[in-house]
Amino acid sequence: MVNRKDLDPTASPRARFGQRLRELRDERGWTQDELAERMGCSGTHISAVETGRRSPTLRFAASADRALGTGDRLQRQTRAVRHTALLEGFSEYLTHEARAAEIRLYEVGVIPGLLQTPEYATTLEADAVRRQAITPDQAQERVALVARRQAALNRFPVPLLFVVLDEGCIRRPMGEPSVMDAQLERLINFAELPNTTLQVAPFSMGARRPFNLPITVLTAPDRTLMSYAESSQRGHLERESPSVLPHLTAYHQLQAESLSQAASVAMIQELRKGTP
Repeated sequence: MVNRKDLDPTASPRARFGQRLRELRDERGWTQDELAERMGCSGTHISAVETGRRSPTLRFAASADRALGTGDRLQRQTRAVRHTALLEGFSEYLTHEARAAEIRLYEVGVIPGLLQTPEYATTLEADAVRRQAITPDQAQERVALVARRQAALNRFPVPLLFVVLDEGCIRRPMGEPSVMDAQLERLINFAELPNTTLQVAPFSMGARRPFNLPITVLTAPDRTLMSYAESSQRGHLERESPSVLPHLTAYHQLQAESLSQAASVAMIQELRKGTP
């Protein structure tokens, strides 16, 4: 079949669900549009679920079970998908991050995944396990994802990365002193790359800080914009460029108010020395 994407069911619970849905559909000789008609959705939606670009909801799985005559098999499987370590909506964001020409991110509290050392990421997730917020398997999944996201940046053309960290990100201790020291060194090395900009938003900005929560603004290769932000329950990807433009404007204001890259690196170097 032309343009039929190969699936790797071992990649994630979502990929396993997509593979199973495709197998069940193929067994009946239905096209994606034919299954979609029986479920009351679009063929594009079926394609997105089958290829792992969209997470199946319980409502979707129940509709698929009815159309395919599979009892509650897909509903049970989608519960496993929803118990994965990733927030709903984040996997969809990752597909755009991996293709973006420019990535602008602002983080509060912790070093963002694209800049984390393996030791920092492991320490962060170990604490989540201690709090029983995630399982040990989910912690491993998150740490592995950090490595894959960073590896995806090694592409051509190389993306531009603009990073603004709230001062709390670099002052919040994480694990043993050696873990934090290596992480701070990683930030300094990141700032030296030709395709990156690193700035610290100091506490002294006060009310002038335009964002209270982390946000990422992506510029696609065709120059369209999208933004990504998270609540405690899910991630939200905004694709309409006119709606994202105010976020981009606020990000530029954030950069203007933040320390320069030279001053930011100097602050990080002072922290590595253990001086205030």
